[in-house]
Amino acid sequence: VQLYTVRVQMKEDFESTLAKVAGIGYKEVEFAGYFGRSPQDVRAILDRHGLTAPSTHVPYSSFGDQWPQIIENSKVMGHKYIINPSIDEAVRNQPDGWKRAAETFNKAGAVSKKAGVQLGYHNHWIEFRPTADGNLPYDILLEECDPDLVKMEMDICWVKVAGHDPLTYLQKYPGRFPLVHVKDMKKFPEPTAVTQQTENQNMTDVGSGATDWKRLFSSAKGIQYYIVEHDETSTPFESIKNSYSYLKNLRF
Repeated sequence: VQLYTVRVQMKEDFESTLAKVAGIGYKEVEFAGYFGRSPQDVRAILDRHGLTAPSTHVPYSSFGDQWPQIIENSKVMGHKYIINPSIDEAVRNQPDGWKRAAETFNKAGAVSKKAGVQLGYHNHWIEFRPTADGNLPYDILLEECDPDLVKMEMDICWVKVAGHDPLTYLQKYPGRFPLVHVKDMKKFPEPTAVTQQTENQNMTDVGSGATDWKRLFSSAKGIQYYIVEHDETSTPFESIKNSYSYLKNLRF
């Protein structure tokens, strides 16, 4: 489960939240910040509750002087993947901004790969809005990023929100998507109507929405981590429990 789902609870009571996550049945978590705690302290808490953290999210600003320390922190935590969940708008809006971002990823990925940690990128729906020359930013990233240095963590929900079929990418680029975010919507909006203010509307627990998960997962190859997420829910523990129960019983 992506701990962003229980971010409010993590801030209020860090260890108790992780204990509840473990109690639901999750064995692996993905971080989006350590809430002011050291990697050593967080790792000790994970160990106490039988949890591991294969991946973490870090901001685009991480790929500077602090990058070596982030890699070392990730090794303490046991992260196999360091994921950037969003490219800064100022970078995206530069001429050839997406290509520049890919260059940054390749350089950072070479450093982390040498240290034994894989870099990855997590999409939203904005990557599927054509650039001025008609290309899709997501296609640019897949073409420009070295597949050995930069993997993709596909957010299946956002691909569908953008009006695309996730399976098309999963089948076209086998091995590029070792992680996926598993979240759903009751009804997917018209792609042209989506904005940052409306993007979370209709989000629901996995298994209670419009996505045919059996079709998707039975045809997708190379996925190692299926990471549950619900961006906006008033009942986060109930939500991740419902999603866990559905996925645990899903056969494909």
